Amino acid sequence: MEFPLTLGLQKTGLPLIISSDNLCFLIDTGSTHNILFSFVYEHFKDRFKVLEERRNIIGIDGVQHEAPTIEAIFNFEGMSYTSFFAILDASEAVVQVQEETGVQIHGVLGTQFLVENKWIVDFEKLTINNVK
Repeated sequence: MEFPLTLGLQKTGLPLIISSDNLCFLIDTGSTHNILFSFVYEHFKDRFKVLEERRNIIGIDGVQHEAPTIEAIFNFEGMSYTSFFAILDASEAVVQVQEETGVQIHGVLGTQFLVENKWIVDFEKLTINNVK
């Protein structure tokens, strides 16, 4: 798979992917954890497996939060992906991005996801490549 990041970058200035479930994820190579925003979790709660593990993560606000962890499955470009996500309330940041760009972001795919699924971000070509 080679997926261009140009559309998200042109519209918002952010590297975004949209799953076939219409979830919009920010690709963040600086994030060690995958994040699903709490408003998405509340809306689709029955689709996720809640895990006993809780993670300490530094939120968008720079403050450490203890976050519940879920296992989520989503589809992208004809492939099904399963990964662990920390649930984080980032309402203010999500609203700000939506007001500035017109796009609502539902979560973050961090290096955990990229490594697990062998996704390589090519910053020169502005693509994501999957070596599976």
